[in-house]
Amino acid sequence: MKYAKIGGQAVMEGVMMKHGTDYAVAVRKPNHEIEVKKDVYEGVVAKLHWQKVPILRGVAAFIDSLCLGMSTLTWSAGFVEDEEDQKEKSSDKKSQTDAKSNPGKTADIGKTAEKKTEQKSGVGEKLMMAGTVLFSIALALVLFMALPFLAANLLSKVGISNLGISIVEGIIRIIIFLLYIILISRMKDIQRVFMYHGAEHKTITCIEQGMELTPQNAAKCSRLHKRCGTSFLLIVVILSVIVHILFFAIVPVLKLVIRLLLVPVVAGVSYEFLQWTGRHDTKFINALSKPGLWLQKLTTRDPDEEMLEVAIASIEAIYDWRAFQEELKQDGAADR
Repeated sequence: MKYAKIGGQAVMEGVMMKHGTDYAVAVRKPNHEIEVKKDVYEGVVAKLHWQKVPILRGVAAFIDSLCLGMSTLTWSAGFVEDEEDQKEKSSDKKSQTDAKSNPGKTADIGKTAEKKTEQKSGVGEKLMMAGTVLFSIALALVLFMALPFLAANLLSKVGISNLGISIVEGIIRIIIFLLYIILISRMKDIQRVFMYHGAEHKTITCIEQGMELTPQNAAKCSRLHKRCGTSFLLIVVILSVIVHILFFAIVPVLKLVIRLLLVPVVAGVSYEFLQWTGRHDTKFINALSKPGLWLQKLTTRDPDEEMLEVAIASIEAIYDWRAFQEELKQDGAADR
């Protein structure tokens, strides 16, 4: 299956798709219309010209995905907030009508009507987004690195070797990661996001399989995809466990510092591995991709037709899937 150079992520009631530096976010609004935002994102990879530099392009791509993902997620969440605001306004109008028959409530109504009138500046939004990204990275480091490290090192008091401590630390890290995925997959709001995640995968797979991009055709495709971010995170966790075991003989404090410094390297290598498996289709490579695909069963859900329409709208805003499929036909004819 040929690699379509397009990727994306699920957002609140929608899907973001990216092709090169172009990206589009499509959101299903409360009135059931589809709102599409198209823009250009020239991230670290493009600015530093790291597209052809192994490892470094992976680190930069990870940073870009965090920043763009947070930005588009915030934009999509605005539609949910608007719906809530509309409900509040309707409630306020009802209260004002009631106040005409009961003047004693007028002061309370005025206070309610004045809420949420403040608008954020562009600079303020960027600072808030940057703070959120930094907080997310810090939380991930604490939860998936520092916590397993500290928990495992408590075993040193009972005479377990440094190698044994590193192995236990790796097991704890994998358990925490899996528990985290399982817990968030049970959240009601997240389950709808996971349905849009499934829509993202199904539409991309539909294109790569040479099928006409329609909701009906996309619905027949798998919701699992080898180049998924879920698979990337699993690779990062597993690779970090292997790398950390290699440094089992170092004193604890230095060991933690080295592991933090190796985070970008692990992310870069994981990115290269994911791209390599995503571009090839052999039994061996497919076997390597299996654990990530199994985990995607928790982070994706089967979408409905309206969700697939949203994903298709996002793709068609930035990507000529018909031209890609024409290339597929030409490649197929050349192989005969």
